[in-house]
Amino acid sequence: MNAARRSVVTIGNFDGVHRGHLALIGRAMSIAAERGIDSVALTFDPHPAAVVRPDAVPPSLQPIEQRTELLKAHGIDDVIVIEFDEDFAAKSAEAFVTELLAERLGAEAVVVGENFRFGAGASADVEVLAALGATHGFDVEPVALVVEDGRPFSSSGLRALLAAGDLEAVTRGLGRSFTLTGEVVRGEGRGRTLGIPTANVAVAPGQALPGDGVYACWAWPDGASLAAPGSALPDDPGRVPAVVNVGWRPTFEGTSRTVEAHLLLGSVDAEADAGGVPEEGEAAGPDLYGRTLTLAFEARIRGEERFDGPDALVERIRKDVDAAREALRSP
Repeated sequence: MNAARRSVVTIGNFDGVHRGHLALIGRAMSIAAERGIDSVALTFDPHPAAVVRPDAVPPSLQPIEQRTELLKAHGIDDVIVIEFDEDFAAKSAEAFVTELLAERLGAEAVVVGENFRFGAGASADVEVLAALGATHGFDVEPVALVVEDGRPFSSSGLRALLAAGDLEAVTRGLGRSFTLTGEVVRGEGRGRTLGIPTANVAVAPGQALPGDGVYACWAWPDGASLAAPGSALPDDPGRVPAVVNVGWRPTFEGTSRTVEAHLLLGSVDAEADAGGVPEEGEAAGPDLYGRTLTLAFEARIRGEERFDGPDALVERIRKDVDAAREALRSP
């Protein structure tokens, strides 16, 4: 065991840091507090499937940087990110425990999900981990899966719900709103010609997205730090209501999937002007190019539709703006 470090370790991919993950880190933190030692979350990047099943890599609910930030926001003392490469994938269960848990992290206790598997080919389970732990002097505590309506919370399940546009279920599973952060880049400029300027958010390769459609969101024009436990982002004055379209822009024969945010002026309780669409220059414009935009998806307004032309689209967007203001208005 590492004589210089003593810790309680919890292990997982932690993509999304959902309610199931929170049960793991909560238990690890509790044991660590009782023993007066550090709590550590051990995670991996890239996703193991990128090495063992490169043809089936799932989209990511959040990049590793945000995952790390959110784990720490929930109180974990340290996050260790292991590069998952071919060498690590081939590491035996015994080597994983000896080199990483015992020697590097000085584990006194390890908290994992009851379905945890590890070692080359995912050949070892919790019973094997407990046996190896006894040899190396640490306890193993399996945690039951967190279940709602008979289904456990899982990253894969939340990805499917997000792709279906079921924001209510995603929000319940995450315990907060789904967020997306990216740089504002130049698009085709069509929104501005319609009098409805949009900020085109660059999406990182492999990023999970909500299903195609229109959403009510809170936007932070300069990004935002992840919140303390209990909410997605701070309720701060820097946030701006927005209508966000995710999809292919079928009215204009779009050939790529985009995320376009139309930022609204004033609070959501203010009366909307002329049908709810701001005047030119009042919303996202050239001054946002190159800046970071964070979007918190709060409600789905409708699915993506093809309209007969620009006039019909603008008329529908006016209705979307009103719907977004209503969805974001405080009760």
